[in-house]
Amino acid sequence: MSFFKKLKDRMLRSSSKIDEGLDAIIEEGAVEEPPKEPEQRDTAKAVPAPQSRPEPEPEPAPARQVEADPDPAPVPPAELEPIRVEELAPTPADTPAATARPGLLGRLMGRSAEPRRALDDAMLEQLEELLISADMGVDTALRVTANMAEGRYGRLMSASDIKGLLATEIARVMEPVARPMPLYPKTPQVVLVVGVNGSGKTTTIGKLASQFKAAGKSVVIAAGDTFRAAAVEQLQVWGERAGVPVLTAPEGSDPAALAYDAMTRAEAEGADLLMIDTAGRLQNRADLMEELAKIVRVIRKKDPDAPHNTLLVLDATTGQNAVSQVKTFQAMADVSGLVMTKLDGTAKGGVLVALADQFGLPIHAIGVGEQIDDLQPFDPQDFANALVGVEDFPQ
Repeated sequence: MSFFKKLKDRMLRSSSKIDEGLDAIIEEGAVEEPPKEPEQRDTAKAVPAPQSRPEPEPEPAPARQVEADPDPAPVPPAELEPIRVEELAPTPADTPAATARPGLLGRLMGRSAEPRRALDDAMLEQLEELLISADMGVDTALRVTANMAEGRYGRLMSASDIKGLLATEIARVMEPVARPMPLYPKTPQVVLVVGVNGSGKTTTIGKLASQFKAAGKSVVIAAGDTFRAAAVEQLQVWGERAGVPVLTAPEGSDPAALAYDAMTRAEAEGADLLMIDTAGRLQNRADLMEELAKIVRVIRKKDPDAPHNTLLVLDATTGQNAVSQVKTFQAMADVSGLVMTKLDGTAKGGVLVALADQFGLPIHAIGVGEQIDDLQPFDPQDFANALVGVEDFPQ
């Protein structure tokens, strides 16, 4: 199964919410579109017209002479001219059923199979409310709907039309931030992974380490969440699976000291990448955020440019709370890129659009499950299609 199909199938809560909302908006103000001239011409082509009769002969037809003459002379059968059925039967224009037929077909062909509604102020306001309810944010929702209306205001639109336009605008917003995590010639390249409790940091580190290892990179993991034994054990399982060493410290140890020791070992072994897990911390806890800042200061004693990447892992189910997380972590740890997880468990996937629009931070990967192939590089077109429920991306 392709990742896009998996993404589309598992983001049903997001796409269903937008699907249902769009259908309701269109149906609420739907109008019957009158037949258009081009469509009438198409109808004429589609329904064969009756063939025109040939011009009548100047002399009366022999058959009618037979009917008029009380004592006709016998005529050999071979000399009789066959009477055309068209001449005896009434023409299509003369029959009541045929007279009604073009009007009926015209109505059927001139009317869209889907209900349509004019793209006016009332509809735009409803679209904005729908996008805001999907956690796209007020500013982003206004910008997206304004772009959708440009050059189309007043035009009759179906739900499919709106979904196609919406997918186009979402992909346009997200195209500039869809970038993989950069790799540098500097070794070891230090990747610090941060985020709140339960955001999926540990699983994301394990998946990324396994993928980098499969790509031929030597990787070392530092289990910096020294306060949670389950996180260390989870990383060790991923390390064994990928053949990547996992450095640990006794429970309750200083995570900054572990990070420093891990850099020393990674340098000695010539590792390409050092991935450092950190304890989950709430963005509104100043003491925990200061602990994270300490890790960064200690790392820079070994390498002033480290960490070379600071990945913020976000849980899609948090909705607009992800915005405040980005603000706080960016100020404290100089976030360089985002990873969004748990898109399969929420109807709030639109928050990723808001983050792209507001911060412009690179989105390196998104996740829709627990398997290693459920974390993939971010593709804006696939994401927009899955979020809106579009089968094929509009050209």
